[in-house]
Amino acid sequence: MAASDTTSRMIAISSGKGGVGKSTVTANIAVAMAEAGLTVGVVDADVYGPSIPGMLGIRGDKPAMTPEGKVVPAVAHGVKVISMAMLTDDDSPAILRGPMVTKYLQMFVRQVEWGALDVLLLDLPPGTGDIQLTLAQAFPLTGAVVVSTPQDVSLKIARRGLRMMEQVKVPILGVVENMSGFTCPSCKTVTHIFHQGGGEAIAQELGVAFLGRVPLDPAVVDCGDKGAPLVKAAPDSPAAAAYRSIAAALTDGEGAAGIAMPFSWTLEDGTGKPAPVPAAPNGPVDRLAGLDMELGALRLTWADGHVQALASRDLRIGCRCAQCRAEVTGARLLEPGTVPLDIRLTRVWSVGNYALGLAFSDGHDTGIYTLALLRAMQGTEMEDV
Repeated sequence: MAASDTTSRMIAISSGKGGVGKSTVTANIAVAMAEAGLTVGVVDADVYGPSIPGMLGIRGDKPAMTPEGKVVPAVAHGVKVISMAMLTDDDSPAILRGPMVTKYLQMFVRQVEWGALDVLLLDLPPGTGDIQLTLAQAFPLTGAVVVSTPQDVSLKIARRGLRMMEQVKVPILGVVENMSGFTCPSCKTVTHIFHQGGGEAIAQELGVAFLGRVPLDPAVVDCGDKGAPLVKAAPDSPAAAAYRSIAAALTDGEGAAGIAMPFSWTLEDGTGKPAPVPAAPNGPVDRLAGLDMELGALRLTWADGHVQALASRDLRIGCRCAQCRAEVTGARLLEPGTVPLDIRLTRVWSVGNYALGLAFSDGHDTGIYTLALLRAMQGTEMEDV
């Protein structure tokens, strides 16, 4: 089964820049979660520079296949793992264009025999590029964690990563400050090599949770090279305690309110229609609580109780894909007069956490309608529930 169908929480671990220890954080919190009794999977989404298998001690033969054609993930320290490093030789570079990277990422989540997972961690490459956008669009992420060092340049770039996730409606679960001070093993003096407190400050500035500080520990490098995560090799160390605290914080509480993602609703026979969830006056304004069709209009019930009806023709005319709008100027290319009066919606599906895809009876199906766009559209206002 696809991980998105059987996973309670899907969490992206990201960073604005490389070299901040993001993969080390991912590997250790995954093992800490497994030690706490959770069923955990890790997707090493850094296709060009995979490192998770080495950190967890996964070496050897390429993964096996099930009779159904699913990839069997490797298991180490109680954690299931898939990575490009398991599909190629150690010194073979992944020379891939964007579409192939997207294909591999889809395979890593949808075509791996994960079984039922409590948590699936996605170890992203640094930056705010194609891989991050692909995952945000394709999968219903519970949220993202941003890893940074206290260094000013790292924090500035981390801020961009936070803003990118916010724009695609991926909840920010918090900030981790890695390499936060070095404790001398002899005199126990703490030296703040990369400054102090920057991660907590940026979390407060942006109004997100600060998940904790992970101190510098020389054993982290040795353990990673040996394939033995620090939480296993040095469980009593301050860094291991920090990893366990972060892991606990990420598995407490519920995901964002709203209808379950992903879904693909075929209107002709009603298959795939998402089940409604209760709305409340204090619910989030950017989450959907229900979808329906009434008299040729898409009825949207929002998590805060607001209800609106958007006519199928208005939705088709409002499409902002490259066929219907000029990419640079935003000028409308679609002539409203060419849209049939009786046009109807044929399919509605989720795009990550932040948008809906719509298909129409004229064959058009390339538009992505962000939830913010839908909420702002002038439809038939209905009485709030």
